[in-house]
Amino acid sequence: MKAHVWVMLKSTVLDPQGQTIQRALSSLGYSKVQDVRQGKFFVLGLDGLSHDDAKAQVERIAKEVLTNPVIEEFRYEIVD
Repeated sequence: MKAHVWVMLKSTVLDPQGQTIQRALSSLGYSKVQDVRQGKFFVLGLDGLSHDDAKAQVERIAKEVLTNPVIEEFRYEIVD
């Protein structure tokens, strides 16, 4: 079983990397791209956990280790 975890800056937090990427895309001719937000993606390999235990553990890991709760939010998915 694996867990996919996406971590993004909260929408209220300035994303200078996303802005830089958006400007680069515009200069390359992709002017229709008006906004870019960059983030992090994690794949966690899980072994010997029930689906419910995996969800609980991944949520705890995401809250305590993978994100800075002041400026970031996360979502996750358990993949069988």
